[in-house]
Amino acid sequence: MACSASTCQSNCYRDQPQEEEEDAKHTNTNSISTNTISNNNRNNSHGLCLKCKANPPISADTHADDSRFCADCFRANLFGKFRFAVTSNAMISPTDNVLVAFSGGPSSRVALQFVHEMHSKAQKNFDASRDRSLPVFGVGVAFIDETSVYSVPSNEQDNAIEDIASIVESLAPPTKQLYVVPIESVYSEEPGDGRERLKKLLDAVTDATGREDLLLHLRMLALQKIASQNGYNRLLLGSCISRIACHVITATVKGQGYSLPADIQYVDSRWEIPVLLPLRDCLAQELNMLCRLDGLKTVELIRSPGSGINGLVSSFVSLLQEENPSRECTIVRTAGKLIPFHFNRIQEIDDSNVPLATRRRQKRYNLKPNECFSSESFCFICNGPLSKSDLLSLRNLEQCQTSPDTFGGACCSSCRFQILPQDPSLLDQFFAVLPQQLVARAKHDNLDNYSVLRSEREQIQDCLLSESEDET
Repeated sequence: MACSASTCQSNCYRDQPQEEEEDAKHTNTNSISTNTISNNNRNNSHGLCLKCKANPPISADTHADDSRFCADCFRANLFGKFRFAVTSNAMISPTDNVLVAFSGGPSSRVALQFVHEMHSKAQKNFDASRDRSLPVFGVGVAFIDETSVYSVPSNEQDNAIEDIASIVESLAPPTKQLYVVPIESVYSEEPGDGRERLKKLLDAVTDATGREDLLLHLRMLALQKIASQNGYNRLLLGSCISRIACHVITATVKGQGYSLPADIQYVDSRWEIPVLLPLRDCLAQELNMLCRLDGLKTVELIRSPGSGINGLVSSFVSLLQEENPSRECTIVRTAGKLIPFHFNRIQEIDDSNVPLATRRRQKRYNLKPNECFSSESFCFICNGPLSKSDLLSLRNLEQCQTSPDTFGGACCSSCRFQILPQDPSLLDQFFAVLPQQLVARAKHDNLDNYSVLRSEREQIQDCLLSESEDET
């Protein structure tokens, strides 16, 4: 009697017709796969692009992903990823003003180039239209000067700033405003005083990883300040898959798993100015290749190499990527299965100047976050969403109840152990050199967190033991 189980590994008999039919299917499948592979090998053997099959590929290495396409198809494929991310997530509308964060590297250089191309096309459509009813979104460029943190010769930094200015000026009209702002601008005092307070703040952080993370948070504050003061309502970053993959692992190691979904989405609206990541699907290798093919000028900035956890993870991911070119994509794709927060999307557009197709597209592609993950409490240092365990870590609840204005905002476990001083006597000195934005956020969150904890305590008051019952 024949066995009906398809996964049976025993030596039982099978019906002869069934066995012949399976052999025929297996033979047909192998022949199709062989034909497909032979066709691809034939195209590669003839040195033709896998897509257009007319031009030679950009690389002779048949094992590299970049070698499959010619220069034109490779560029079109990369720009297609960028454009799909922008349009599907409704990142930019005609009435927006977009500030591009430019660091001089390949990622931000490609982001600036792609935004410029979309901007130029929108301007041409505006000039060609008769009624000119559809406005053109504005574009600005911001560069954060960090010479007060890194010891860089003044002449080299001046040359780098001149190169950045020439890159922005070389872009065809419409013109784009360039903002070169020192990182100590997060303080409202004079530049000299701000530089001194920044130095004291960084010196107060003894952990190397915490110092790098704090500098990253201050850089975001500076970009937010530039965008807010100059009328921009979108902040576009050049973060690619490679950088996001490193962030996924470092956040996991630091215990930031709860807030990780907020950092790896296309849109992050928890900030005053929403942050956009349109290069989220592009590899750093692809961006470097595009800069070489198109001759896009980049600027090399002298900075100290990453140390601590960040440097170790960056080296680890680079090693994984060398062994398997799909490792970074796998890391980001796996982390992308985490449920996003309610602020990981652009708010729905009700402006009549925005095309109806854009509004429909936004409703179609909007993320569907789980409401139970929504959080209105954030870390006052990194602005990461706080879990209930982070909120319950507020041990000075009685002090907050008697003096609500007491400084002591809640922060995530990573900032608490890597940035904040472990000695309680040094906390006052640390808080004294914090930027005013962080101080205001901490005091505001302190009141909100206390109200949340008090309401939750009132809900379970009947289930709690009194002090007399606890003693017995």
